[in-house]
Amino acid sequence: MKESKFTLLRQTDWQAWDDWLQKKKKQRRLLPPFPSSELPHRFRMLCADLSLARDRNYSAPLIDSLHDRVLRAQQRIYGAQARLRHGWLRFLASGFPVQVRTHWRFVVPALLLFFVPLLAFIVCAQIWPESVYLILAPDKAASYEQMYSPSATRLGAREAGDDFTMLGYYIWNNVRIDFQCFASGLLFGIGSIFFLLYNGLMIGAVAGHLTQAGLIETFWGFVAGHSSFELLGASFSGAAGLMIGYALVAPGGHTRVQALRNAAKNAVGLLYGAAFMTFCAAFIEAFWSPLRSFPVTVKYSVGLGLWVLLIAYFLLAGRKRGTDAN
Repeated sequence: MKESKFTLLRQTDWQAWDDWLQKKKKQRRLLPPFPSSELPHRFRMLCADLSLARDRNYSAPLIDSLHDRVLRAQQRIYGAQARLRHGWLRFLASGFPVQVRTHWRFVVPALLLFFVPLLAFIVCAQIWPESVYLILAPDKAASYEQMYSPSATRLGAREAGDDFTMLGYYIWNNVRIDFQCFASGLLFGIGSIFFLLYNGLMIGAVAGHLTQAGLIETFWGFVAGHSSFELLGASFSGAAGLMIGYALVAPGGHTRVQALRNAAKNAVGLLYGAAFMTFCAAFIEAFWSPLRSFPVTVKYSVGLGLWVLLIAYFLLAGRKRGTDAN
């Protein structure tokens, strides 16, 4: 293909890039050269133009202009990615805890629905040990005893010997629980209520049974490190589901569809934060929790410290002059 024909075919795209790159930063943010879904593909095409021009030995001015265009576009896109990363850092530093406090009317019920049955069943299992079989099948209870046996070299559910494989397993398991608690909120909130209660009862039954069986150091030493991230993440997912359900039950002056959209915009912050907590929990559970080389007092201390830090984070982070930052 001759250089003139190549230039004619691609000139429209090049001009769109040039118009965008020559505008001020604020204008560029408002008017990207292409729809966001097309931007990665269009940039790859621009890079391919430069490669073709070099391979076909087109004129130096054309190659230089393409090289300059690719470089400036890459710097512009990289800068946008940097702002996105900074946005995530700001969200985790202040935005997430502010979201939790702002939506306390849903967060507090979700915490109660999850933690009250959990703690109640732990106590109940010490008074009435057989009660755990109302929740757990006998063979399932026996398998949990094997997982946390003092003779086990690696504690917990070890579906694979490799820690990285287990990281994926724990992420999948935690995401499954979080998704249940959130997505079932579409059933007018009833689904979120059910899964918060169910998971609280299930975890309480396991914890109560293993405590009553005397596997205190192995079980509690294992869960101490990741429990704060995992349990709070599930609760916040449930709170997001309750927000969705409430919007459907009481849409106010909006249609249910519009109320659902508005609620989803508010719930997404809690869901993003819960997803981050889920990953943190899975990472700790895969690489720290199973270790037997540390005294159980160290694992208890780490777990308690993480609970204290998270509680302080959600109560204090993002506040300005004694009030929440909006």
